[in-house]
Amino acid sequence: MAHIDQVTAPLVIRFADGREKVVAACFPHPRGLLYLDLFWHQTSPDKAAHLIDGEFSGDGPWRVGDARIRVLGCHHTDPHLQDQFAPWQAYLQERGEEYPPRPQILEIARRLGAVPADREA
Repeated sequence: MAHIDQVTAPLVIRFADGREKVVAACFPHPRGLLYLDLFWHQTSPDKAAHLIDGEFSGDGPWRVGDARIRVLGCHHTDPHLQDQFAPWQAYLQERGEEYPPRPQILEIARRLGAVPADREA
């Protein structure tokens, strides 16, 4: 399976308290995992970038600390997450040219301390 920061499918983080959140991107970080919220590029990093502390492991699904990260399932597998994902998917389809290109996303992740395996720039 691909390294987590090379996965192009939407990802879900399940926190220890049972909450689940669809995220735009995840990157390994020396302290655990850096993730970006959906629509992260429309706000500031202090509001849209988050760090989960803990040992990172797995090849998909992944674990970091008490959280688990997996690929979002289809409507029948994860219907409870479609309200989060549908607006994001529509945005990318209709206005995807506004979304930062991959090299810019990687650079932002690096500035936030992440260590992406993908070194394209």
